[in-house]
Amino acid sequence: MADLKKVIVHTFTMGDVDDPDIHAAEPIWKWQQTEVGKFVMKRAAETPIWHRDLDRYSMGWRFSIVAKFDERALVEYYLRGGEDYSSKYDIGE
Repeated sequence: MADLKKVIVHTFTMGDVDDPDIHAAEPIWKWQQTEVGKFVMKRAAETPIWHRDLDRYSMGWRFSIVAKFDERALVEYYLRGGEDYSSKYDIGE
């Protein structure tokens, strides 16, 4: 099996709400309907996962969607206009 690269493919913030996970469903779904989102959902080596973290700047929440790609799919992801937010945010190992 080829080495997989973990990449943050989408991130967004929201204010302090009662149930952030419920409120995150709509922006995640809308992202999945974009060209890049559809590509990620189809070509990621594993099902992408999302993370919720405190956003100290907005006093709310920051959500990140993380996907793993093999080298070929990752190159195509970048060619399709995908961005890598991993340099801005820590995704851990």
